[in-house]
Amino acid sequence: MDPLREIASPPDAPLEARLERLREIFRPMRAVMVAFSGGVDSTFVLKVAHDTIGERVTALTTTSPTMPDDDRRTALAMARAIGARHLVIESNELEIPGYAANPLDRCYLCKGNLFTVCAAKAGELGIDEIVDGLNLDDLRDYRPGIRAATERNVRHPLVEAELTKAGVRELSRALGLPTWDRPASPCLSSRFPYGTRITPEGLRRVEEGERVLRRMGFRVARVRYHGEVARLEVEAGEIARLLSDAIRAEVDRELKRIGFRFVTVDLKGFRSGSLNEGLGVV
Repeated sequence: MDPLREIASPPDAPLEARLERLREIFRPMRAVMVAFSGGVDSTFVLKVAHDTIGERVTALTTTSPTMPDDDRRTALAMARAIGARHLVIESNELEIPGYAANPLDRCYLCKGNLFTVCAAKAGELGIDEIVDGLNLDDLRDYRPGIRAATERNVRHPLVEAELTKAGVRELSRALGLPTWDRPASPCLSSRFPYGTRITPEGLRRVEEGERVLRRMGFRVARVRYHGEVARLEVEAGEIARLLSDAIRAEVDRELKRIGFRFVTVDLKGFRSGSLNEGLGVV
């Protein structure tokens, strides 16, 4: 059995004890690189690492067409607010052999590229530890990227400290991080069903479509890409508002302007990783 999955059970220790355990993980590190997206988890990891060992921490972010512009800006702003050294590397995932075909192990290819970039930069800078923001709950989802991390000796300090997503959010709030309630924002490729080719034009449509929904007040929204069809997911409690006459007409008009021919609404509402449903691989 995967040793990571063996500890994927709700932790019993108080949050403060788990936070101290996280600090203990960082204290002996001579130098560490944080694979940093600017999301809830990696921001929390960077904050605790920097508070614990200061200038021995470097954040590294890879940017590409699969990364929403809002996420890029958030990563830059959070690293600056924390005061950590921050490297930003352009790395187009669409150029990774096999990636654009969107196979079931797409995330393995993406994370393999990310951690290869991290390892190269860490080697240049004399950094001997690389960590990411994987949390305990992630072990219950379909995450082929975990294998890429294992192959490259990337550590998961949140898993080691037995911190769940809820715990990370609660501790982030206590530390004053504005990301504590930020919705999850995986890469734009996650909006494409496996086997659907990922293209720059498709990525553009998805990003612009989600920007339309956020502008209209839908805080959590996904535009799932099905060729000419956009399948919209918003929180279940927001579906009625989305289907009200005025908003429905505006969303339909805007997404057709972006390039979709048909616009549909998923009546089950938003589910993180909904395109993994029915795979039988979790």
